[in-house]
This record gives sequence, C-alpha cells and structure tokens, in this order.
Amino acid sequence: MENIKIQIPAKNTQSEFSSMRGAHVALRVPDYEASKKWFMEKLDFRVLHEWPFGDMQLAYLAPANDDNFWIELLAGGNPAPKADYSDLGESLQPAGYHHICMDVKSVDETLAELRKRDVTIVGEAFDLPVIGKRLGFFADPWGNVIELAEVLK
Repeated sequence: MENIKIQIPAKNTQSEFSSMRGAHVALRVPDYEASKKWFMEKLDFRVLHEWPFGDMQLAYLAPANDDNFWIELLAGGNPAPKADYSDLGESLQPAGYHHICMDVKSVDETLAELRKRDVTIVGEAFDLPVIGKRLGFFADPWGNVIELAEVLK
C-alpha cells in the first residue's frame, strides 16, 4: 500500500497561541499504587515525578523510550467508575474524552505482547487506509482506552 499523506496546513507562527505544545494527558484513577504499577509492569512506563496535591497523589509517567509525552495519574478520593468496554463501537457512544494514542512500529506485535501481559484488548486491530494507519485499542483496568497506531506501508 502506498503511504497516505495527510495535508497538514502551514503552521501559524503569528497566532497568540503559537507557543502551545502538547505535554501530557491526565487520567483519573481510583488507586494510585495499583495504577502506577499497571503502567510500569504492563507498558514499561517510567515514573518521572510523584507528588501529593491535597488529598490526592499524582505522578508523571513516560513511555519506555519517549521523554516528550507523559501521562499524569490523578489518584485518591472515590472517583466514579468508568464503563468497561470490550467493543470499540460501544466505547464510542458516550460524549467526551475517548482515548490516548501511542505510535508503535507494529500494532500486531504490540497487541500480542499486551495479551501476554494480560492486558484487556478492545476489539481487533484494523487498517484505516484513509489515514494510512493500522490501529488497535486496549484498556487499563479503570476503563481508560489507549489506541495504538502504525503507519501502513
């Protein structure tokens, strides 16, 4: 398959928001130690920094080989549970935040390793030629969906 090129508009260096960059996404979790352990054991994430905030415990985590994207864990209190999805279509019904996306070399190899680590896979991997990617989805034990994306060749 031919690589798909998405037309990206020119950068707007004159924007009042031109210094804005992506940094992290925060996940509200009920159990700090369990969530931190899950990201470290299941995804090989590293703990960059931990700190208390009021009655909560927070941490920045980063992937094994990436210092540019972080996940912030927000734990403590008694947050309402999220729905537990086994079907991607069903997960698309509620409005609001849906998923985090992580680029990988191979979606299928990554999903195979996640299965070995007993991670919940959400549906089957599929190709989406209109964006030139193969996609797969999995979830953490608290219902947060994570997408894997591989460039189709």
